[in-house]
Amino acid sequence: MSDGKSILIVEDEAMIGMMLEDYLDTLGYRLHGLATSVEEACAFARQGGFDAALLDCNLQGEKSWAVADILVENAIPFVFATGGMADDLPTSHADRPTLAKPFTIGAVERALGKALERK
Repeated sequence: MSDGKSILIVEDEAMIGMMLEDYLDTLGYRLHGLATSVEEACAFARQGGFDAALLDCNLQGEKSWAVADILVENAIPFVFATGGMADDLPTSHADRPTLAKPFTIGAVERALGKALERK
């Protein structure tokens, strides 16, 4: 169960970001924030204060691996969201849960559940 845990969404496509916000709300999660660039997401990741993150692999043409590294350093679980063939995840993060686009609410619920179990 979500227990009102807060989730950071890292997604550069506005429509997908809004859909994810709706999913989180329906699933009982709280939205911590929405980052649309690697720079913005890194700032959120350094600040912390959230329980998990949904991390798009590709933000405005830039890979989000630096964000993932900061989340790992801060022991914040996350899920990679990918529109491609697993977006060639770096081996250091290959064991992370992934979520393939297009998302379904069930897939988001399962992926976040997996990520939060790892905490």
